[in-house]
Amino acid sequence: MSYPTEGSISGENGDSSPFLLSDGSSKDPKRVCNYDEGSDPTSDSGNPQEWPLSYKRGIVALLAGSAFTVTFNSMSVIPVANQIAEDIGKADGSKMVSALPVTIWELGEATGCLLIAPLSEIFGRYRVMNICSIIFIFTTIFGALSTSMSQFIVSRALAGMVVTSNVLNPAIIGDVFSPEHRGTALSIVQFAPILGGTIGAAASGSISELLGWRSVLGTSILLASLCQLGFLLYYRETYKPAILRKRAAALHEILEDTSNVDSLRRSSSLAQISTGILLSLLRPALVIFDSGVLAALSVFGSVLFAHYCVQNVTLPPILEDTYAMSPVEAGKAFLANGAGSIIGIVICKFTIDRIYLKLRAANKGIGRPEYRLPMAVIAALMMPLALALYGLCAEYRLPLGLLLVSVAWTRMCIVLGLVPVMAYAVDACSLYSASAATGIVVLRCISGASLPLLTVQMVECVGYGSTYILLSAVSLGLGLIPILISRFGPHWRQRSAYTS
Repeated sequence: MSYPTEGSISGENGDSSPFLLSDGSSKDPKRVCNYDEGSDPTSDSGNPQEWPLSYKRGIVALLAGSAFTVTFNSMSVIPVANQIAEDIGKADGSKMVSALPVTIWELGEATGCLLIAPLSEIFGRYRVMNICSIIFIFTTIFGALSTSMSQFIVSRALAGMVVTSNVLNPAIIGDVFSPEHRGTALSIVQFAPILGGTIGAAASGSISELLGWRSVLGTSILLASLCQLGFLLYYRETYKPAILRKRAAALHEILEDTSNVDSLRRSSSLAQISTGILLSLLRPALVIFDSGVLAALSVFGSVLFAHYCVQNVTLPPILEDTYAMSPVEAGKAFLANGAGSIIGIVICKFTIDRIYLKLRAANKGIGRPEYRLPMAVIAALMMPLALALYGLCAEYRLPLGLLLVSVAWTRMCIVLGLVPVMAYAVDACSLYSASAATGIVVLRCISGASLPLLTVQMVECVGYGSTYILLSAVSLGLGLIPILISRFGPHWRQRSAYTS
């Protein structure tokens, strides 16, 4: 969607003649619409893609901070899950208890994002982002004050339901950056949650040992409050239709055009809003299931993300039981995840946009979403080896250094795969990128909730070695998805109105 230009409200000869109002006075249309301030981020009428680069970078920093805080909150309770169960649940810890906070969170997130993305396409990103973030803070406070395991589980589910970063962050990047510059911004925003999960898991053991497990959630509350303050003071609406609707309503009000104002009011009737919400709620499913390409990539991305959750669930018991490490030492070993994430994000930062521009130039200047996928293909081919090495290290107690290499290797492959998948969805679906991201996130959350539980059960039955050999074989088969879409995606995308 393009913005109206100054000429669209000027006279027939291009002059910016003032509008005559009903009382005989006049208004300068440039002042009314702030077209001469199109690059001003504090103006609701500005085109987000024309905002100053420094302001865009500030938005990226805010989004990254929010994503970091969310996964810090999610993953920091895993190393202390047994302690929580023993304290308020009066139960002995187990592998299933360690997996429960992750699965409950992911199920809540899968449910909540079905509403968050459609609402952002009706009311704009700003309102939804701020309201959900405030609720997120209160649900985390509820978790920190829980006196029973049932209260704690409810708090984790509610916190997951109001997470906006996974759904809205890629869409906001699409709002403010042109395609040739989205890759780097998406890399940073996708890296932040993985880093947050790593630091959260690494730091929670020490925080809990010194101050108790409730202080772990207290740290999350502090981080979330700082991020929310930043959004309230700095962030402005970025969704183009929401900006244009607000501009049109303000213009009609200033011009005192009662017929148009009445028309706007009628268009905002309760029945039409309800219908719009219903259609928007259905849109994520429509986007995903109408496009076989997006559905296939969603499955590929969901399995990659599930390995992220599986590793966070299985690594603490491996380090503590197999390698006889203390919880604090195990937390420090989680820094290998951070190392792998940093390697992956550096590779994405310096390659994903360059590959896109090079392939676009070779295609006579015509860009395609498929030009985002070469790094995903590399990740798909490397992931099975990383998984197999991880399982063998856990099964046969191979040197600790080799285990940590497999951990970093796995995390690097996850980053290299997830960033291109989300970039593909943003490029292919444009204004409906939030709905596309929702479909991807729902499948991702379902996979992230189920695969850790399934993996824990398989490990108890057949051991780490056999379990991870099977997982690596499945990963190898799924690796065909980005390869085939890179080759045939431009043709397959035309079968869907959302991606054509």
